[in-house]
Amino acid sequence: MQKLNLLEDQETSKLGDFTTTPRTIMISAIALVIGIISAFVALVLLRLIGLVTNLFFYQRWDTNLVSPVGNHLGIFEVLVPIIGALIIGLMARYGSDKIRGHGIPEALESILVNGSKVETRVTILKPISAAISIGSGGPFGAEGPIIMTGGALGSLIAQYIHLSSSERKTLLVAGAAAGMSAVFASPVAAVLLAVELMLFEWKPRSLIPVVVASSAAMAMRYYLLGGGPLFPTPHFADFVGVNGLLGCVLLGVLASILSMLLTAMVYACEDAFHRLPIHWMWWPAIGGLVIGIGGLIFPQALGVGYDMIGALLQGHVTLTIILGILIVKSIIWAVSLGSGTSGGVVAPLLMTGGALGALVGLVLPGEGAGFWAMIGMAAVMGGTMRVPLTAIVFALELTHDINAALPLLVAVSISYFITVLIMRRSILTEKVSRRGYHLSSEYEVDPLEVLFVREVMRTNIVVLSEHISLKELAQSLNVEAPPKSQGQSLYPILDDQQKLSGVVTRRELQSLLREHRDSSADYRLNDLLRKPEVAYPDETLRAVVYRMAELGINRFPVVERDDPQNLLGIISLTDLLKARLRHLEEERRRERVLHVRHFWPVRSGDEAEHEKVPMV
Repeated sequence: MQKLNLLEDQETSKLGDFTTTPRTIMISAIALVIGIISAFVALVLLRLIGLVTNLFFYQRWDTNLVSPVGNHLGIFEVLVPIIGALIIGLMARYGSDKIRGHGIPEALESILVNGSKVETRVTILKPISAAISIGSGGPFGAEGPIIMTGGALGSLIAQYIHLSSSERKTLLVAGAAAGMSAVFASPVAAVLLAVELMLFEWKPRSLIPVVVASSAAMAMRYYLLGGGPLFPTPHFADFVGVNGLLGCVLLGVLASILSMLLTAMVYACEDAFHRLPIHWMWWPAIGGLVIGIGGLIFPQALGVGYDMIGALLQGHVTLTIILGILIVKSIIWAVSLGSGTSGGVVAPLLMTGGALGALVGLVLPGEGAGFWAMIGMAAVMGGTMRVPLTAIVFALELTHDINAALPLLVAVSISYFITVLIMRRSILTEKVSRRGYHLSSEYEVDPLEVLFVREVMRTNIVVLSEHISLKELAQSLNVEAPPKSQGQSLYPILDDQQKLSGVVTRRELQSLLREHRDSSADYRLNDLLRKPEVAYPDETLRAVVYRMAELGINRFPVVERDDPQNLLGIISLTDLLKARLRHLEEERRRERVLHVRHFWPVRSGDEAEHEKVPMV
């Protein structure tokens, strides 16, 4: 197995922009199947939400998505979310506690900790619990549960095939992206969400299968649910002008404040529930009580709220509805999500962001009905979830109005910048952090990927002859000191032709000297020599550090690739740190490269005198 790994590393270490192998074709084929199945799973989830909503609020058998607003339950409406929450609490305790939460943090934890393995029970219980939660009035969207369900489906299929953990991760994320694509008709945004949030890399080996799954799910959606746009808007102007862009800046700032407030509310509620002296199984019921009371005050806050998102984008909302969404919807969503029930975050963020945009739009320049609501939706989503590109493309795919690209870019970037500047974690990664794990969403090229062995290897080293005597060996070890050898621990042994015949460690040499301390006979080092693992000067440091990790060796002699016995130097783990130090210096060293005199050179006195214009 070790030899196989080394052969694979040698194959992928050939210099090129990417390290994709033909195996990506097989993974993409599996992703295609996952994408098609995920579209049907999304359809089942949406129909299940519609069925539960009709059963709870209208006591009829119907699978069409409806709003709970028109029910005639009166005061008894408060009981519906409580009953739904009790069912979810029982499912979580006796089924799987992985169904708690809004889906994406659970998917992230599965990728980070469990080798992208998701339990079979989660694939079944997550959509059912989400349908009960949303259908009983929970102020959530279907995207979080379908992302987790699609991811669980991808992981489940991957576990039946002989795949690596990295390949299982790719298929898990492919299923998650496919689920989002099928629900929102947003294939590009689904891929970007996978890249910005879940893949932890930007590589063709993972990007291509995710694209295949998302595209397949979107294609199936046309036959199952119809096409887009999901939320059509009036046509906006080609350019909003300077005043419009300044309004986007203002809305981006306000969206960042709302994003931080919503995140703080959710985790403040979660902390409050953790202090309760009752089992967590009963927490969703308390959240359900808050939902029920909020529904009595503002019925539009219940359920998925896709109809309210559409109304915001059409500009068909009053100030009362705007304030109701910002206040009531935000409170019941934060409390219920903090209670550990099952539900998503995207739809609530779209609603609250849209309400913020509609509110600010009352005093901003008129750019068309629903314009500021759309900008607010994307800005709040980008700031809260820390996925700016996803938020921009998501808004464009939901509305199909490319004219809004520049305003979206300005507002979302402002919101994103402020939130990452002030808050260490997003609403999604905070939950993962609280469970004792850390993840970073900053991607960059590793210095080990672009530096070569020849740039960091040591050439000023001590070498020994295979005919060296014990006396000469003792003298060499005694006189050897930094900076010449920098604490050299591996000694190349050369033959009569000055070719590398083997290596020996300092510890082995010291042991040899102790054993033959009283002997005056010559001793050849041939018995100690071993054939070394070598590095080549044109190898990247990444290939070398991987080989060190696999073999458990932290130093190699460096030889010519065409002449493996021609010694060039030594590379050790310490030398690899030079790449990191160089990167650190690039990050921290500040210097002025250009000065004014480079553009306006100072002339000498003679030159200035020569150029004086004579007076007449």
